[in-house]
Amino acid sequence: MSLSWDDETTSVAVPRPAQQAPLGNTELNLSASAEPSEANAEQVALRVNADDKRIINGKTDVNQLVPFKYKWAWDKYLAGCANHWMPQEVNMQRDIELWKNPNGLTDDERRLVKRNLGFFVTADSLAANNIVLGTYRHITAPECRQYLLRQAFEEAIHTHAYQYIVESLGLDESEIFNAYNEVKSIRDKDEFLIPFINTLTDPAFVTGTVENDQKLLKSLIVFACLMEGLFFYVGFTQILALGRQNKMMGAAEQYQYILRDESMHCNFGIDLINTIKMENPLLWTAAFREEIKALFMQAVELEYAYAEDTMPRGVLGLNAPMFKGYLRFIANRRAQQIGLEQLFAQEENPFPWMSEMIDMKKERNFFETRVTEYQTGGALNWE
Repeated sequence: MSLSWDDETTSVAVPRPAQQAPLGNTELNLSASAEPSEANAEQVALRVNADDKRIINGKTDVNQLVPFKYKWAWDKYLAGCANHWMPQEVNMQRDIELWKNPNGLTDDERRLVKRNLGFFVTADSLAANNIVLGTYRHITAPECRQYLLRQAFEEAIHTHAYQYIVESLGLDESEIFNAYNEVKSIRDKDEFLIPFINTLTDPAFVTGTVENDQKLLKSLIVFACLMEGLFFYVGFTQILALGRQNKMMGAAEQYQYILRDESMHCNFGIDLINTIKMENPLLWTAAFREEIKALFMQAVELEYAYAEDTMPRGVLGLNAPMFKGYLRFIANRRAQQIGLEQLFAQEENPFPWMSEMIDMKKERNFFETRVTEYQTGGALNWE
């Protein structure tokens, strides 16, 4: 499945009101005589009607995956499974040789790589915590939960990938993994995100009121559109630009697979957001939309500050000012995908080659390029 900036979110019909069926606490009769034909009327009444499902505040049994209502969520789950990969499938030997060579990379290129890893090594952990400890328990559509489980696993793979790069290059692991406390441009982005994580992971937080449903919706927008859909793109562009110059090819290959995954996460989140809006139109008020616009503007500024920090001088044919237009281009696209007007004057994409990376039209076959034996920094030859 190829992804592009022009992917449209899935259109979902407005459902009829849900029946008041139990939520995941169905008593199961496992006796030998409990054949479907012998089930009593009360048991049969517990069968889920697809039309009764809701993304949030649903009353149907979350353990009954089918019949499907949100087929788009199941399709994305299957696509995610089909895109499965593991970091050790990418050989890092050339990266190690380049990194060890004093003349292999400039100081600015090395700063860029370390700043990149400093953000990403913990960013996907934050995303996973938000899914597992927060979002998942508030979503009542089992098809969507199924995708969230796959997404959480992919976040673990991404964290593994960054760790694999750090270990392979022989970087100071404690420095890189603690960068979100030590580097201001990274810390500022994480501090923007943490309150939205804390809202959903608070055991006392429950949906069911307009106020709390809007808090949930706001958190979903922040993570789908601003974290995965904006905060990752300076770093992705930088590392993939290195790869385009035949530098850090192993890292760039892993980033390309991560970009593919994150594009799917973003598109799934946008479908989720739009379906919640459709099923709960009272949430999408003018005041709420203004709050979301303000968050978009703040996120663009934070990511641009990160671009300036990672590239204090021009490098790889890139410079920080180029990213101002790019981030505005992305923000406009994300805003329009969730039903907001564009936030900035018309912006063009200064990196059209990134769209090709997202589409992965030139994807290689893992099984043709897989290394015979997995090797990490401790096993690869530094001599």
